[in-house]
Amino acid sequence: MDMVRTLFCKYDGHPHRLLESINLGEDEYGLWTGSLPGTRGQRADGSWVTIDHTRVRLFPRGQWWSALFNDSPHPTEVYCDITMPAEFGVDTVTTVDLDLDIRRYRDGAVRVMDEDEFEAHQLAYAYPPQVIAAARASCAWVVDNITTTEPFLKVYETYLSQVRALTPAV
Repeated sequence: MDMVRTLFCKYDGHPHRLLESINLGEDEYGLWTGSLPGTRGQRADGSWVTIDHTRVRLFPRGQWWSALFNDSPHPTEVYCDITMPAEFGVDTVTTVDLDLDIRRYRDGAVRVMDEDEFEAHQLAYAYPPQVIAAARASCAWVVDNITTTEPFLKVYETYLSQVRALTPAV
């Protein structure tokens, strides 16, 4: 398995989340990575967490978001982070998390989260006006498309199947 180091930073450059993920390949939507149950990820405070379910992440090229697709029975089917466009290196992806998140639950409900954090970090990190505008526009686009448009509908299931096939039987 080829691995990809995925790093989310905050606007000031401090690490926010670090994870070694499985490189699942790239298609017209972007780079897909996967995580098996038991994979460990590092949080901003240096603590480690263990992922408890199969999931895949999409890093689209040139877009101000990334998407996490969770296997059932996780209550959140799709979780989008509003980010600056990802930077792709050799076996690495780095992006800047801009706080806003969009969740699509299994029942189809959609919720925008962390608007208060986005407002606070605009001041704390001195987001330029163009970053604020791009983040808001991207958030609106995701909300408008997360229930009606690929890659949010079915295409991710192919990648979840790939990761499921790697999951040891219990």
